Amino acid sequence: MAKLVYALIGEDSFLQLQKLAVIRSQLPKDVQTADFDGQRAELSEVLDELRSFAMFGSGKLVVIRNGDEFITRFREQLEDYVKNPSDSGTLILRCNSLPKNQRIYGLINKAGQIENCDPPAQLVPWITARAKDPHKLAIDPAAANLLAELVGKDMGRLDNELAKLALQVTGGRVTTDAIMNGVSFQREQEIKEMTLELATGHPAEAVRRWRQLVQLDTSAEFRAVVWLTMWLEDVGSILAGNPPGKISWKYKERLPQFIKMAKDMTPRGHIDAIDRLAELDKRSKSGLGDAAGNVERFILSFASK
Repeated sequence: MAKLVYALIGEDSFLQLQKLAVIRSQLPKDVQTADFDGQRAELSEVLDELRSFAMFGSGKLVVIRNGDEFITRFREQLEDYVKNPSDSGTLILRCNSLPKNQRIYGLINKAGQIENCDPPAQLVPWITARAKDPHKLAIDPAAANLLAELVGKDMGRLDNELAKLALQVTGGRVTTDAIMNGVSFQREQEIKEMTLELATGHPAEAVRRWRQLVQLDTSAEFRAVVWLTMWLEDVGSILAGNPPGKISWKYKERLPQFIKMAKDMTPRGHIDAIDRLAELDKRSKSGLGDAAGNVERFILSFASK
């Protein structure tokens, strides 16, 4: 039976939507749903929706996106509501984070339910289970590990790739060959390797890999910006003093080299690199210069660092 208040906590929207679907399945089929953006919604309209009876259904489901912002704006009033929630509607707050030491966390946990929507620490068991249900696939452990390496903790994309594999493989079994035979995965792995070379202090090798890649994939420059952006985000995390545990899966045995390269970059150098990458992206999207050449110049800018 559904609770009257939920908080779906975590940055992965796919996992949040999964939890939301489970909650919805526990409500009457004709439940009336209202969706609000927590950055703009007014408290009065949300509470009116929760407290009014459904005209064309047997209940109300009120979902607040950007719930963090909504809580910040109306914290005390929400605390009062959660203490005594309306029984005519179910409130769901979708939050990126909600610290346990906040009063409203305890109130929601007491009156309703807190759902963790962060990606699991170990992706392979999740991939294996998700492949089996709902995709009806048996995935080899090595294939699940490869998929985790190629995609990372993007749960929506992982699920999408499993759905594509379900249409492609015969016999319902996924092997490493089935994954690597996909052209998109081959190119993604090559861009990842190029980025790793740069991230661990080998810009010359990164350029060599880049020149090979652009000969085979004309769209590589656009996806390269995404990978380079993720790398600079990781550098920022190290420079901020965060433990490397959450990103160690990306770099594995190269982690010490990556950490050294990140610290050698310095905060000032990191900001400069972000600015250069932003300018690269702007120029490429505006048709200023050759996009592949812009990426190569960015890589070479680290050659003398």
